[in-house]
Order: sequence, then C-alpha cells, then structure tokens
Amino acid sequence: MNTNDDEFDELAATARTMHATWPSDTLLPRIQRAIESEKRRARMRRFQIAAAFVLLAAVGALAWYAQRRVHENEFNRAILQRTALDQVERAERDHVAAIDRMETLAEPKLGQSESPLMVTYREKLMLLDDAIAECQAGIRMNRQNAHLRRQLLSIYTEKQRTLQDVLREEAHEGR
Repeated sequence: MNTNDDEFDELAATARTMHATWPSDTLLPRIQRAIESEKRRARMRRFQIAAAFVLLAAVGALAWYAQRRVHENEFNRAILQRTALDQVERAERDHVAAIDRMETLAEPKLGQSESPLMVTYREKLMLLDDAIAECQAGIRMNRQNAHLRRQLLSIYTEKQRTLQDVLREEAHEGR
C-alpha cells in the first residue's frame, strides 16, 4: 500500500505546480457579455422566424383573396356572356320570325310568277337559305362564335332585302 500512497502524493504535488491563475479581471465580464449577446441573437432569430410566418400568412391570404377575386370575375364574366348570348339569340329569333312573316307574304308571288326576275329571286332565296343552314350548323357547334353570328345576320339582312324587293315587285305589278 505504500507504493499507492507515494504515487498519490506525487500526483498531488505535480497538480499543485500546474495550478494556473488568470490575471485578467475582464474574462468573466466578457463571457457574460458573450452569453447575453447570444441570448439576444436567439431572441432575434425567434422574432425573425415569427415575422417570416406572419409575412407568409399575409402573402398566402393575399394570394387567396386575389385568386377568389379572379374566379369571381370569371364567374361574373361568364354570366354576362351567357346573358348577352341569350339576348343575341332572342334578337335573332325575333328577326327570323319577322323574316318568316315577310316570306309568308312573298310566297304566293314567288310561286305563281315565272318571270325571269321572280325565278332569280327564288334562286337567290334558296342560296340564302342554304347559307343560313350552314351558319346555323356552325353556331350549334359553338354558340359563342361571334364571326358566324355576324355572317348569319348579314345573310338574314340580305334575305330580308330580297323579300322586300319581291313584295315591291308585287306592288309594282299591281299598278
């Protein structure tokens, strides 16, 4: 046991010679300032993370609101288009009904007379009716096709003028 005691004493003596002291009184305050600075940085990071979440939520809400407005505008535009289209179709039906009434008045004259002028009017009206049928077939495939609707209107207008000419000829012949 003696050897262990001697080794222990020797170790204790060596440890006493290794004892170090720091002559600087500023070390502990520097450590405390570093700890406080790290705490402030940690609080600032938490604040930045919270601010980022708030900003993200605000941007998300703004995007949601903008998207909702876009869909609302598209919905309103679709309703307006549908309403406008319904009005156009109603006007077309009224126009066609007026032309049909005029055609009913002109049919006796067109069917009875074999004059070259009346034959020409009949042929023109047949061509116009074929063109009307083609336009209507195209419109059935795409109700919003404004170009076809304008073409159809111009054909209807030409048919109306032709029928008016037939009725005027009838009035001229009656004199």
